[in-house]
Amino acid sequence: MAHLRSRRRLGLAVPLVLSLAASLGPLPTAVSAAPLAEPAAPAAQAPTLAYVVNTRTDRRTVESVRKAIAEAGGTVVVTHGRIGVIVVHSANPGFAEAMRAVRGVESAGATRTAPLTPAGSTDEGPVQVLTKQQAAKTAGAAKAGGEPLEADQWNLRAIGADRAAGIDPGSARVTVAVIDNGVDDTHPDLAPNFSAAQSANCAGGKADTRAGAWRPYSPAIGHGTHVAGEIAAPRNGVGIAGVAPGVKVSAINVSDPVNGLYYPESVVCAFMFAADHGVEITNNSYYVDPWLYNCVDEPDQRAIVDAVDRAQSYAQRKGTLHVASSGNSNHDLDSDALVDASSPDDSTPVERTVDPHECLDVPTQLPGVVTVGATGVRNVKSYYSSYGYGVVDVAAPGGDRLYQIPDTPSRNGRILSTLPDGKYGYLQGTSMAAPHAAGVAALLKSRYPHATPARLRALLKAQADNPGCPESYDPNGDGTQDAVCEGGERRNGFYGAGIVDALDAVD
Repeated sequence: MAHLRSRRRLGLAVPLVLSLAASLGPLPTAVSAAPLAEPAAPAAQAPTLAYVVNTRTDRRTVESVRKAIAEAGGTVVVTHGRIGVIVVHSANPGFAEAMRAVRGVESAGATRTAPLTPAGSTDEGPVQVLTKQQAAKTAGAAKAGGEPLEADQWNLRAIGADRAAGIDPGSARVTVAVIDNGVDDTHPDLAPNFSAAQSANCAGGKADTRAGAWRPYSPAIGHGTHVAGEIAAPRNGVGIAGVAPGVKVSAINVSDPVNGLYYPESVVCAFMFAADHGVEITNNSYYVDPWLYNCVDEPDQRAIVDAVDRAQSYAQRKGTLHVASSGNSNHDLDSDALVDASSPDDSTPVERTVDPHECLDVPTQLPGVVTVGATGVRNVKSYYSSYGYGVVDVAAPGGDRLYQIPDTPSRNGRILSTLPDGKYGYLQGTSMAAPHAAGVAALLKSRYPHATPARLRALLKAQADNPGCPESYDPNGDGTQDAVCEGGERRNGFYGAGIVDALDAVD
């Protein structure tokens, strides 16, 4: 089952990943002067796993490594030569170890702990769907000039997005790609702003651009469609409105069709596709499976970090800003140790204690990625939102169904947005916070079309409003300090630079 941010939580080639090397130290370059020995034939019952092999980027090295892959019993799925990432399938249990000994290979590892399986279908569990009766009640409270269901969108008013739309709804020349489990582009509240030319299905590591390939595998899978509506549902007299109702959204489906997980090779494909198709901003409301935190002292996990970072860094260099959710575990990502009891999530989880400075939540903790925490209607950190001084960049409405109840027709503290088959419904999570920040980033990109990703990050932080750390954080009122906020009004662990402000972004 997909680990989306709204559910449970939510030598290196130069200069490709120098950003990582600065914080993690250089990845070791394995060198072997001797040729590879012929691999033993894998046992008949050996499972086929997927791998990433990360190499130097010169053509001669890439081709040499491809030959070594075949000799080690691997089959190349796709080669991203510009970043030196090769996606491989192999049933040789010693494949990764063998590849780490190949000249020019800088890291290599399995991207999953369970074997590849035939295609199937999955869903992400129940979503609170808006009933006809609830919709009628909300529509009865609609204001002149507003969208029919906007009375329930406390989140738009919290960041001034309702007023910002009257000044600048955003430019159709700006596209936000929703890297997720698919978007139903036939939804009447998404179709007008959808960019099919910038959409694909990247599950498995290769981009499929056939018409509709980017859609969810079933109508029950609503996460990506919900995210897309939060970003750019148009003001067209139908349903809801997005934060940036004038920009475009596209969909890059990275969800495995069998278990719904987001494997590294799929995410690498998504970042490369977005970069090569002119996407200005990506929204990433997930973590890369199967590890909640990828520890760089473990070879397989180190290879995952390396591969995804190469891809997202490539996209940044091409002008794409990445916005990602911080997670729904209420973890302090700046602490010395965290307990991860959910990894690996594609087989049998084993509880482990990790250092979040060395074991990274990917992609949100990669260099240059905007990390977004969640707030509720009272502009206070949502009870589930992960946080951390120097980790969270900004905060945005993600909803809080328990402790921050809005004065709206539904009195629902979660976020109302689009769902497949023309429906609407409520979700909460840092999954919902990230698209609010991505929407504001799209407004800023519309206003400053030549802004680089670094400049856009700075602008996003500059327009944010910071409430500062609360004196105490006890969301349920039981006298327990559930999280500790470090920092001041300019920068702190709960809100980073502050809560995004759409009105300030356009005014």
